[in-house]
Amino acid sequence: MQKFLRFLLYRLLGWQVEVSMTLPDKYIIALAPHTSNWDFIMGLLYSRAEGFHCDFMMKKEWFFWPLGPIFRKLGGIPVYRSKHTSLTDQLAQVARERDKFGLCITPEGTRKPTTEWKKGFYYIALKAELPILLFGLDYAQKRIVCTKSIIPNGDVDGQMQEIKEYFRPFKGKKPQNFII
Repeated sequence: MQKFLRFLLYRLLGWQVEVSMTLPDKYIIALAPHTSNWDFIMGLLYSRAEGFHCDFMMKKEWFFWPLGPIFRKLGGIPVYRSKHTSLTDQLAQVARERDKFGLCITPEGTRKPTTEWKKGFYYIALKAELPILLFGLDYAQKRIVCTKSIIPNGDVDGQMQEIKEYFRPFKGKKPQNFII
């Protein structure tokens, strides 16, 4: 299956990979820009083509039947935005307890234009002492890029700005929906 997915992504669809960061046993992936539902498909296709499994967070509204069981099987974690539970604490605890942990989050938290990015991924990484790997999807050049990782140090605003600047050159599927 992995061979077929590699053929599909790289040969048929024509995407290229520029990834210089290796995946450690435990990590958070920050994936941007997030401007279309295609981003989920591309991320899933890439991870399976490269032979790794990474959980992902998605708003609970997507977990209706029959999609809910499918998303959970693929690694989906429903996010209940109305509940004020400490999901970051729970996920950080899970990450600390496991030998392997991979979680992909889109920092924008929405496909619509927004300058206010969610910081939950940062706090999970900070609390669990995980690196944040920055993966960019560039639809204009059909590239998946990861050339930088961030080790959270508690300077949330400074490091969030650094993360946003890394993603600035990437063009989303709907570029008008990506603003820094």
